[in-house]
Order: sequence, then C-alpha cells, then structure tokens
Amino acid sequence: MVEKIYVTYNDVHKLCQEAAPKILASFKPQLIIAIGGGGYVPARILRSFLKQPSSPNIPIQAIGLSLYEQLPVADPANAGTGVVDQIGTKVTRTQWLDLSSLGEIQNLVGKRILIVDEVDDTRTTLEYAVKELEKDVEEARQKLGPNAEKTEFSIFVLHNKDKKKKGVLPSHMMEESRYLAARTIGDEWICYPWEATDIEAHDELARKQLNGNGAA
Repeated sequence: MVEKIYVTYNDVHKLCQEAAPKILASFKPQLIIAIGGGGYVPARILRSFLKQPSSPNIPIQAIGLSLYEQLPVADPANAGTGVVDQIGTKVTRTQWLDLSSLGEIQNLVGKRILIVDEVDDTRTTLEYAVKELEKDVEEARQKLGPNAEKTEFSIFVLHNKDKKKKGVLPSHMMEESRYLAARTIGDEWICYPWEATDIEAHDELARKQLNGNGAA
C-alpha cells in the first residue's frame, strides 16, 4: 500500500520561507510562473518571502497543464469510491501566459523567470513547461535581433520524488543549480491541503502522522 503524506498549509508556508533565501542568493527572479493548480499557493507564499525592501512585488503568471486523467475504478467492488486519478502520458495545455498583462511575449526576453509547482513526480509536466516557455521566448528574442539577452528559467518545487523520471530538464539548468526542491522524498502519495474537501480532517491526519499516533 502506498504511504500517504499529509502536508498542511503551515508546512507549505515554512518550506517556502526556507527556500526563499536560496532562490534570492542564486537567481533573483523577476517573474514567477505558477503551474496550476498545485503551483498557485506556493507561488503566492513564496512571493512574500522573495520581496525586497523598496522593490515591487514580483509579478505572478499562471499556466495550466494537465497530466492526470480520470478513469473509472477498475475493480467493480470499489465502484462506491468513484473515480481515481491515473497518471497520463500526454501533457495538455489548459491555460497559458496572459499577454494582456504582460503586454507581449517580447517583454519576457532577458528576464529571470521562476517556474513553481508543488511536486516533481514523473517530471513530464515540468519538461513540457520549460520546453514550451523556452521555445516561445526564444522565438520572441530572435525577432528582437542577435544582441537580445537570453531569458533564464529556474524551477522551484515543494517536493521532489526520488524516482526514475520520464521527463528531462535541460542539462544547463541542473548544472547551474537552477532547480530547487524544498524536500526530496520517496515515491509516496502526497496529500496537499488545497486538495482536501475537509481541511480539519486533513490537518488532524497530518497531526497524527507527525506524532506517530496513526497510519497516514
């Protein structure tokens, strides 16, 4: 049986607070792109810790990517539990950059952009996000001329699962330490608070897990 890990909003807050100085020391992002829906809350919390005195808040953009597809429960005996999430094989773009606020894609050229998601599981979603964003921005950069600065992307996730990945991130990103996971864990089932329909029950399971008084 896959072990479940219950993560609270307080846990997320502390992980972002812990990671922020490392991000500021190595990257100093000028724009945050949150991958929905798991990246929204960490991105907003992280922005508070990345804000520098006398500087404006870092803008946050959102993109939506879907890798999970709902499939019926295979065993009829479990039909009462509804549907279960299965990891898909194809990333679907459900939402992309809001150019009405960015102005135009050229405004991202030469910027330092931080991509935020909650978990690096198979890495398929992160690979897609990085490739597509790099492609879009590079096309815009080439239109500006050969002397236009290149855009740098980095990644922050709350949890990285220590497992064989299906997706691949650019080697230069990894070599230049532009990938940061607040925690690396095993291949457990992570239950985030924004997925809970009963937050008090969720937090109680997290407390039991922390105290070792119950299976979580």
